[in-house]
Amino acid sequence: MTPVRLSLCDDHAVVRAGLRALLSRADGIEVVGEAATGEEALAMAARPSPDVVLMNLQLDSGMDGVTATRRLTSECGGTGPRVLVLTMFDTDTDTTLAIEAGATGCLLRAEHPDGLFTAIRHAASGRTALSAPVADRLMTRLRSPSPTLSPREHEILGQLAHGSGNREIARTLFISEATVKTHLGRIYGKLGVETRAGAVAVAKERRLLE
Repeated sequence: MTPVRLSLCDDHAVVRAGLRALLSRADGIEVVGEAATGEEALAMAARPSPDVVLMNLQLDSGMDGVTATRRLTSECGGTGPRVLVLTMFDTDTDTTLAIEAGATGCLLRAEHPDGLFTAIRHAASGRTALSAPVADRLMTRLRSPSPTLSPREHEILGQLAHGSGNREIARTLFISEATVKTHLGRIYGKLGVETRAGAVAVAKERRLLE
């Protein structure tokens, strides 16, 4: 059986070394390259392409993992490598952005080694691979679609994200402070929060801000 050709993309050399050592005992998987940045991952794909890139989304410098994933999956005419995301974080934003960018799967670093090996093989064959917590979050998100905000509520939410107070929002939007407070109450209710900071955090997570 031809082994799965795997490249690692992580900005921490120690993490890459640990993954390489771990994967060295996996049957049918061969690590053929390492990248510390998204740009290096793209350069590796331009050479004899790996079958799978194991991608960290949180890269300290240069291109982030989501952008690298999108380019790897969209610029190779369907002939590029599959991207399997390996992350410490199982937030809605991370996992959703990774899948929307074209990742075949998303695993947490807490995954058991055998689960990682299986996910790599599945990714190479085009099958989706998700850690259980990631799958649960995605299902929850699908069952609870983003709330619908009015154009005015979007404007006020944007002002909140910039740190504006009620008086400043009222002055900017040419409305009364009482009207601002009314809109804020509706925004909080739709987002299921009780504070300005909570509203901004949820809006960012659900990508409701421009």
